[in-house]
Amino acid sequence: MSITDRHQLILQKLKEHGHVSVQELSSEMDVSDVTIRKDLKLLEDKNLLFRTHGGGSVKNPYANDRPVNEKEQLYREEKQRIAKEAAKMIGQNDSIIIASGTTVLALARCINPLSHLTVITSALNVALELSHRPNVEVLQLGGQLRQNSSSVAGPYAEELLKDVTCGVLFLGVDGIDPETGLTTTSLMEARLNQKMMDAAQVTVVLADSSKFGKRGLGKICSLDKIQHIITDSGISGSMKSVLEESGIKVTIAE
Repeated sequence: MSITDRHQLILQKLKEHGHVSVQELSSEMDVSDVTIRKDLKLLEDKNLLFRTHGGGSVKNPYANDRPVNEKEQLYREEKQRIAKEAAKMIGQNDSIIIASGTTVLALARCINPLSHLTVITSALNVALELSHRPNVEVLQLGGQLRQNSSSVAGPYAEELLKDVTCGVLFLGVDGIDPETGLTTTSLMEARLNQKMMDAAQVTVVLADSSKFGKRGLGKICSLDKIQHIITDSGISGSMKSVLEESGIKVTIAE
């Protein structure tokens, strides 16, 4: 098949199904996966599709920077289950970092320790949620306020983290993609998340299944930098396998 014929067939299948698979296209057209990936890139450059992990789609995989009160209404039950599962990881006399986002805010609402707990956070709503809890000491990072996320970012927050070491970072993200890694909609927030990861021994990502296959503007890290993802049953079997093959523990919050 000529390149024009391949492109027409790809676009026709997209129109019919909404998505295409590299493996299926290469088999049907009797060409290599590399050839199909080049075709998909050319079509994406022409704004005719969006490349995704293992194929292409008519759906935009790029995450929008929505206000936190709007995000909080999405996947509420899934976030609550994820939060309850994550809370089991917090030990006695522990020190943790909680980043920003609505799923980690749900985690904060589950925290009510019997012994002392130190929480370092960039999120104002997390700090306020925990400020009156017995046994919880809150260290609020300072910096430029991001209204959409009710959190701070920037060099002041990053500087404070240089003197911090703790057990677990609970991280919220806007996108998880096998090729792109973890992303967020803010470059400043992505950089602060990187500094949080440096300060923690373990990074646990809390993300509902809508975040898989999405990409944000700011790259936080590749998948090999994280140890654990807690999500809901909406994650596809193929995505779960890819993550586990990368050495990541995947927990499904029931």
